Amino acid sequence: MAGDAGPLRALLRAANALLQQRRYHAALAVIKGFRNGAVYGAKIRAPHALVMTFLFKSGSLREKLKSIAQATYAHSRNLAYFVFTYKGLLAAQSRLQGKKIPFHSFLAACIGGWLVFGDNNPINSQIIMYLLSRILFGLSRLAVDKGYIPQPRQDPFPLLAALVWGTVLWLFEYHRETLQPSLQSSMTYLYEDSDVWHDLSDFLVYNKRTDSK
Repeated sequence: MAGDAGPLRALLRAANALLQQRRYHAALAVIKGFRNGAVYGAKIRAPHALVMTFLFKSGSLREKLKSIAQATYAHSRNLAYFVFTYKGLLAAQSRLQGKKIPFHSFLAACIGGWLVFGDNNPINSQIIMYLLSRILFGLSRLAVDKGYIPQPRQDPFPLLAALVWGTVLWLFEYHRETLQPSLQSSMTYLYEDSDVWHDLSDFLVYNKRTDSK
C-alpha cells in the first residue's frame, strides 16, 4: 500500500508546484473560472428549478426531475463557458497590450455574452433580466457618485417600488404575453388562482381541487 501511495504523492507535489508558477497563472485562472462557473450555475439553478417545477409544472415525477436536470445543466454549462471565454479574452488582451485597461473587460464580456448567451431561450432570458435590473441600479448609483445627476434629497426607492409594481401588474392584467412565462405562472398563482375555490380544501389546504367534484 505504501508503494502505491508514493507515485500519487509525487504527482500531487508536482501539481501543487505547477499551480504556484506565476507564468501559468493566467491560464490556470481561466480553468478555475470554468470550474467556478459550472459549480455556481448548478448551485443557483438547481433549487430554483426544483421549486418552480414542483409548484407550477404538471407531468410525472420522472418528467419533472428531467426538466430540473436539464435546466441546471444548461445554466451551469453556460456560466462555465462564459467565465472561461471572458477570462481567456481578458488575459489575451492584457498580454497583447502589455497592461489591463477597463475597455478590455467590456469587450471580453460583450463577446462572451454574444457567443454564450446570445440564444434567446428561457434560461438565458432569465439570466439577462436578472443582470439588467442590477445594471440599472448600478448605473444609477454610479451617475450619482460621478455627479452626473444630483444626490436625491429623499430616498427614491419607495417611488421606484411603486412604479415597478404598478407597471408589472398592469402588464399582467392587460398585456400578459409580454411577460416571461415563469413570471406569468407566479402571478397567475397569486392573483388569479386566489379568486377561485369550491370548499375549504381548495380555500386553505390546496390551490386547486385535485378531484372531479
